Amino acid sequence: MSPAAPPSSPSPAPSPSPASRLLDWRVRFGVLALIWGFSFLFIKVGTEGFAPFQVTFGRLLFGTAVLAVAMAVKRDRLPRGARVWGHLTVAALLLNALPFSLFAYAELTIPSTLAGICNATTPLWGMLLSLVALSEDRPTRVRAAGLGIGFMGVLTVLGAWQGFSGLDVTGTALALLASFSYAVGWIYVRRTLSGTGVSNLSLAGSQVGLATLQLAIVTPLFTSLPESVEVVPLLAVIALGALGTGYAMLLQYGVVAEVGPTTAAMVTYFIPVIATAAGVAVLDEQLTWNTPVGAVVVLAGAALTQTRTSRRRAVTTPPPVERAAPDTDGPERTAGQDAASRDRAAGAGKAPRRTTTPV
Repeated sequence: MSPAAPPSSPSPAPSPSPASRLLDWRVRFGVLALIWGFSFLFIKVGTEGFAPFQVTFGRLLFGTAVLAVAMAVKRDRLPRGARVWGHLTVAALLLNALPFSLFAYAELTIPSTLAGICNATTPLWGMLLSLVALSEDRPTRVRAAGLGIGFMGVLTVLGAWQGFSGLDVTGTALALLASFSYAVGWIYVRRTLSGTGVSNLSLAGSQVGLATLQLAIVTPLFTSLPESVEVVPLLAVIALGALGTGYAMLLQYGVVAEVGPTTAAMVTYFIPVIATAAGVAVLDEQLTWNTPVGAVVVLAGAALTQTRTSRRRAVTTPPPVERAAPDTDGPERTAGQDAASRDRAAGAGKAPRRTTTPV
């Protein structure tokens, strides 16, 4: 994620629930990576029985249900103010409705392994956009090199030296556009929804709920009810929403609160690995040498773009506080996930001027 000015009044960070404390954070971290990694497999299976918009609508509907139950248990209130709801509506489009739909359409023609790798390019898009959208961000040479390395990895995955032979250009472009939408959405969120004073859970539930309403309007216009409902695709959509968009988000909050956003953000780099393994093992998708090699290069470049600023620079400006964001698939990216880092900074008696995190 690209840098942004911190809020003036941090939102309260969620604390791990008693149930989550029963499991070591490493176990929950692993479960989180598995859920988000398998999300691309669930999308692929879901599109075998439903139209892409229907898969996305079901995903958001079941995800909203899980978050609504969590809000009811915690007695969390919905945000107030027309301005906040307006910004949440845009965030819901950019971070949920649009990228979820694009990935669903992309996986009609590309394997889930490729979709998972395309998702890992989000930090690269985020840094590239930050140069334009966030003028206070001045990338170091290392981060600039990471950007170049990452896009070289993308070209390796796509087999550019072969003229992209055998590659579905449209499907791949849709998957890359979905990742680009995540990057745009996070920059928008940090410019408009920082310092609302609303809890993470409330922002997340409201955002995903608004995305569900958006798909409820769009889906009937472009699809018709399926003649029959197959069990396996239906279960895949339910798992995609309840686990990948609902429960995984709650898991991430707990991990961030317990071990900090920097460690939690590392889940981003496990997702394409798990997505690739799941696609090959479960769906029997073919894997050529350039796909895993390119994926490693992409992840290396993405990691370099998220490095901290130099110690010399830290002397003149407060040190940046990193915060985590899910990179999965997109679910999982919500307006409230930066509150934990803000609270950690506030607790230390320092108000950071900006934050950095992977998208």
